[in-house]
Amino acid sequence: MTVPFVDLTAHRSPVDLRDRVALGFTKALRFCADTFFAKRYGHRAIVLETVAAVPGMVAATIQHLRCLRNMCDDRGWIRTLMDEAENERMHLMTFIEVAHPTRFERMVILLAQWVFYLGFFGLYLVSPKTAHRVVGYFEEEAVISYTLYLREIDEGRSPNVPAPEIARRYWGLPVDATLRDVVLAVRADEAHHRDVNHAYADELSGIVVNAARIAASPPHAVGDRAAA
Repeated sequence: MTVPFVDLTAHRSPVDLRDRVALGFTKALRFCADTFFAKRYGHRAIVLETVAAVPGMVAATIQHLRCLRNMCDDRGWIRTLMDEAENERMHLMTFIEVAHPTRFERMVILLAQWVFYLGFFGLYLVSPKTAHRVVGYFEEEAVISYTLYLREIDEGRSPNVPAPEIARRYWGLPVDATLRDVVLAVRADEAHHRDVNHAYADELSGIVVNAARIAASPPHAVGDRAAA
């Protein structure tokens, strides 16, 4: 299969205090994830994807209500954000087939999801720009994590098992696709979310967004939502 292009060097340098807070918060969470999961990337993906699916749905809900109140157009934001949430959920459904979460990890998921949902909801109400910047930095770290996961697979430390059927359907992968193909597809998704959320944060800051810098949305097979 064709390897999706991902700009591994992309990073949005912070330009103000809110950006620096967003980056610092992201780095702190990255430290916690590295400490807790180490190189168990499959289990890391399960826990983190349950959290990663929250921002898109929260932002879409608040944008939807705002547009209703103001009787204005959403400029395509709501659909994009809902697609992001759905895409992250499909990542979760895929990695559940690869690394089955333990009972303790399920408890961590339950706690982390509620804490993050309430926290992100409050942040988005106060500062949508900061909220999107946080997600942009989250996705930068996700690209790094999946790149490291690929290295573990390539160097034989993580088994390159056959791709789950749900993943083959969703990304339109061939029948002989492997976990490595799945990780490549997931990394491309995360790069797209990275660029979109940084672009939204820039737009909310009054910065003119260069559409050419936003990664193209990776193709997803039709009919996967019903299958999920």
